Amino acid sequence: MSTSDSTPPDQPASPKYRDQPEATTGMPAGIPYIIGNEAAERFSFYGMRSILTVFMTTYLLNASGELDPMSDEDAKFWGHTFIMAAYFTPLLGAFLADWLLGKYRTILYLSVLYCLGHLALAMNETRFGLAVGLGLIALGTGAIKPCVSAHVGDQFGTKNSHLLAKVFGWFYVAINLGSFFSTLLTPWLLDKYGSQVAFGVPGVLMAIATLLFWMGRNKFIHIPARGPSVFKDAFTGIGGLALLNLIPVYLLVAVFWSLFDQTATSWVIQAESMDRNVFGFELLSSQIQAANPFLILIFVPLFSYVLYPAINRVFTLTPLRKISMGMFLTVSSFAIIALIEQNIQDGGTPSITWQVLAYTILTAAEVMVSITCLEFSYTQAPNSIKSIIMSFYLLSVALGNFIAAGVNAIISNADGTSKLPGATYYWFFAGLMLVAACLFIFVALIYRGKTYIQDDETLDAESTAESSMTA
Repeated sequence: MSTSDSTPPDQPASPKYRDQPEATTGMPAGIPYIIGNEAAERFSFYGMRSILTVFMTTYLLNASGELDPMSDEDAKFWGHTFIMAAYFTPLLGAFLADWLLGKYRTILYLSVLYCLGHLALAMNETRFGLAVGLGLIALGTGAIKPCVSAHVGDQFGTKNSHLLAKVFGWFYVAINLGSFFSTLLTPWLLDKYGSQVAFGVPGVLMAIATLLFWMGRNKFIHIPARGPSVFKDAFTGIGGLALLNLIPVYLLVAVFWSLFDQTATSWVIQAESMDRNVFGFELLSSQIQAANPFLILIFVPLFSYVLYPAINRVFTLTPLRKISMGMFLTVSSFAIIALIEQNIQDGGTPSITWQVLAYTILTAAEVMVSITCLEFSYTQAPNSIKSIIMSFYLLSVALGNFIAAGVNAIISNADGTSKLPGATYYWFFAGLMLVAACLFIFVALIYRGKTYIQDDETLDAESTAESSMTA
């Protein structure tokens, strides 16, 4: 991409900012700053999110300072609506980045709003503070999401593009390192010191994340914004074709997210009724979520260096095949959760280790679906609209949470009970995922696409669906 006709007036070329990847086979210099920023930002987000359901059902105050907690159904609705908003705003961030500000400035400016959202949650424990804080965080975290993941890919050229898969794996490890420590620490802070400290600490980490990103400004490759032409590029020509090819994939992946993100809502509520003693320690219901990032740290290298190579010796494991397998695994994880809920309904107090088993299966599914979708979306996106394509992938998370929030709104009775009580609720979502997984097989078979690297010409994929899935 030429910079002479694509740099908008508000983003002048500067000798201190490079706009082309280096011709090297090594790791780009800006990657450590991006990975560090991501770890701290994810600590802030998942730390806040891990205590959100418990805060809303236990600690929420009214305007007079008196306890005024939400019902379980209302808390689930608020939780999924927030996640939906956080993954809807990526489209705004992508257009800001590719049209006007560039990825670096978009990430930096929106990170400041993100910090203000944490401040609002820490300073005001009412529904008003909750709404303002979650609104700012949804705008901040959502708008930077497609920019950060696309910014990772922008650091690479043709000669070191073979490192992309490894770095996206590290990127995901950074996400889950931040998530693991925050989901252990933040619920404990809420229990011991209250919501102001518990929401304040993630805010401090977000400020650190913003500082780290700013410190890497001279190391990054800054791909200039393209101006108004980005709108045409996104919806016509090769951009429109790429998006059209990917939309069926994203629609079905949305069902995966409608199940996965219930780990922060319905699974936390279920854990309240379980025996949470582990090796003599009583875990808080919110802390069980730490199982997911802990398992990610194990599964990413296990899958990359052991399982995937082993499977590839038997048959070619393409990206779309990985996603399909992950979807079927998700069905089995929710079947376990449904059986746990049935046991609770029958008067039992099942061990939390059963939920950890469900987390193990769901985390394996996440590795196969989420990491694969990140890399697949980047490589299938034309160079001029990578942030926009990433934002459409993230819209699948928003759609998934819209499905979950919508179902919870529809099944909620006026007296706080549910039209899908107990295990029925989980069996419904397991069935929905099974239908989506079966449909995905058909979508994978007919998929056609091309692979794009930032400083290279378009690399045509093979004409068959099988080879196009190896991108």
